[in-house]
Amino acid sequence: MRTAFMGLLILHGLIHLLGFAKAFGFAQLPQLSQSISRPLGGLWLVAGLVMIASAFMPARWLWPAGALAVVLSTVVIISSWHDAKFGMIANVVVLLGVGYAFAAEGPFSLAAEYRRDRASILTDPGRPSIVSEADLAPLPASVQRYLRVTGTVGQPHIVSLRARWKGRMRGAASEPWMSFEAEQVNTFGGMPARLFSMDATKKGLPVAVYHRFISESATFRVRLLSLFTMVDAKGQVMDQSETVTILNDLCILAPAALLGPTLRWEQSDASSARVVFSRGAQTVRATLHFNDAGELVDFVSDDRSRASPDGKTFTPERWSTPLSEYRTFGARRLSTRGRTLTHAREGTFAYGEFELQSVEYNVPALVQD
Repeated sequence: MRTAFMGLLILHGLIHLLGFAKAFGFAQLPQLSQSISRPLGGLWLVAGLVMIASAFMPARWLWPAGALAVVLSTVVIISSWHDAKFGMIANVVVLLGVGYAFAAEGPFSLAAEYRRDRASILTDPGRPSIVSEADLAPLPASVQRYLRVTGTVGQPHIVSLRARWKGRMRGAASEPWMSFEAEQVNTFGGMPARLFSMDATKKGLPVAVYHRFISESATFRVRLLSLFTMVDAKGQVMDQSETVTILNDLCILAPAALLGPTLRWEQSDASSARVVFSRGAQTVRATLHFNDAGELVDFVSDDRSRASPDGKTFTPERWSTPLSEYRTFGARRLSTRGRTLTHAREGTFAYGEFELQSVEYNVPALVQD
């Protein structure tokens, strides 16, 4: 869809150059019967160039650039209405695309809210202290080994992270998969924060998804075409479920954060460890499972609930995230593939498959994209 829209912008912009060529006598264009003055020909050129430039704008700048292009194009088309009136059809299509871009990336969009929240929670990371072998002493042996395997020792403690993902999701075992790309930002400390912004495609239509957990309250919103709300989940059960998700992030993306004072280890053996995590008013538990190489291969919790399709009700279900395919990101070694499984009464099914694309640690206060 984006490629087709880019093609329309480029083609429509190139057609505008005909008005410029006629005004300055660069070409004989008998199909343009009306005379075009040089000042107006210059406006035809500007309209065409802005239209073409809009095709190459990042998504968040497409709507203002595209809106300007439509205004300029409309002015020059009206000035040569007899010859150019059919160009208004293309302008209407471009305007619809610009309207969607405004809904998806404009100031009232979930994407813009994510960017504002991201800027608000990221602070100057300073110079975090280095994780030492002595720091691992209070941890169970299996968790100590995991931190060594992930390259945590000798690296700075983690204040924040930004990760990018791609994968696919579905609402139920009978539903088709929808592909997605996502970015998340986490901050750590006494009250960890988590933002997860996803762009998905369902039946060919774009879907915007935003998980937000700052302070005590978590929200989960889904909008079809960035306009129509499909899910708006919040409340105490949502807060508890997202607390489990933050604990999952600690284990998978930020093993150094397992050294924090908000975690308590209940029991462990060579291949597993049970952890209790507290965040504000929420306390959740999970069991970590490790393979013979010391890698984390599964995370299981009974404290997470599955939301109904509209996000109004929640069903407590066991939740797990099997992990595989470890590789290095800088000095750290992390799992790059995971699945999210819900263990419902009717059976276990995977509703998400994730592939880690990149991860950055101790992110600057302002991230410019």
